[in-house]
Amino acid sequence: MEEKRHTSAEYERELQEIKDRLLYMGALTEKALENGSVALLERNAELAEMIVREDDKLDQLDVALEEKCIRLLALRQPAARDLRFITTAIKITGHLERIGDMAANIAEKVLILNDFPQIKPYVDLPRMVGIVRGMIRKSLDALVREDIELSRQVREEDTVIDQINDQLFRELLTFMMEDPRKIQVCLYIMQISKSLERIADHAESIADMVVYMVTGKSVRHKSFS
Repeated sequence: MEEKRHTSAEYERELQEIKDRLLYMGALTEKALENGSVALLERNAELAEMIVREDDKLDQLDVALEEKCIRLLALRQPAARDLRFITTAIKITGHLERIGDMAANIAEKVLILNDFPQIKPYVDLPRMVGIVRGMIRKSLDALVREDIELSRQVREEDTVIDQINDQLFRELLTFMMEDPRKIQVCLYIMQISKSLERIADHAESIADMVVYMVTGKSVRHKSFS
């Protein structure tokens, strides 16, 4: 009987460790995005280069966490809700790894932009960074708390990101039409904006997975009921 209680406690510890590692990965992606915004505003090449270098850390965490989840599935053979949580965690770590890749890609674009004169004050991009960082945090908080309302908020904020991205695209298109010399810089800014829009999509996907984990119902491509 004592052994059974120990096994159960160990199992719960392993589940909590998966949650903690997901939150840690989320915190790393948030920090990379924050540093990317600072590097852009301050034209800080050293900070941008650090983001690119540290992307390997997220890749390693992704592999390690996926292996831990697969091992837990094989050894513990969880059922029902725990099974949904572990399989969801495997998918979420992949999304976080891709967010890290995009943060590194943004940093690479920042390094290029530093070699060009700034064509306009950076307002929209830092705003987008702030929103997507919040989306990542909320989607993972929703996972830990099993909070569907937080997932709903992430979906709503994804719409805001889409609107800012579209607005910025139109503004930059006007710049390019008025002065062809600005085309190259505008294209790099567009690429950063598009990367942030894709990061928001990943955060929304995580939020949708939380709904599935909690309710067993898929809401991908659907509105919350």
